[in-house]
Amino acid sequence: MAVVTTSHEYTCKVPPARIFKALVLDAHNLIPKVIPSIKSIEIVHGDGGAGSIKQTNFADGSHFKYMKHRVDEVDSANFFSKTTLIEGDALGDKLECIVYEIKIEAAGAGSVTKSTSHYHPKPGVELKEDDIKSGKDKATGINKAVEDYLVANPDLYA
Repeated sequence: MAVVTTSHEYTCKVPPARIFKALVLDAHNLIPKVIPSIKSIEIVHGDGGAGSIKQTNFADGSHFKYMKHRVDEVDSANFFSKTTLIEGDALGDKLECIVYEIKIEAAGAGSVTKSTSHYHPKPGVELKEDDIKSGKDKATGINKAVEDYLVANPDLYA
């Protein structure tokens, strides 16, 4: 029943301001364009800032149908965001919620995205690395797809 915390870093060629705008501030518009398995991301409550709820809808045939994230904090000046996965298929029968923290820092001409995920299991459930590995792999895939899209479109979010 202990919270399992994992951290991951992703280095990319895109400066912090651009990647933050793409991955955090405008993700609901950009991510469905670059990730085929994501049909749409809708802001179902709020304006996209803290307290908002965003619903990700997956394409037909995907492993998941939907998931909802609550935006807990957005600090554009420091390229930091914190969201909580509060509902959806990705939680399965083992998780109450997952809290994600993202901090993007400059690294030469590009940036490094530092992600920390806190997995909160349901009572009586003990999580193993295999239970969370696919989520980490998917996050890396999203980062890479967004980076590639921004490199191919240098004026976007400039």
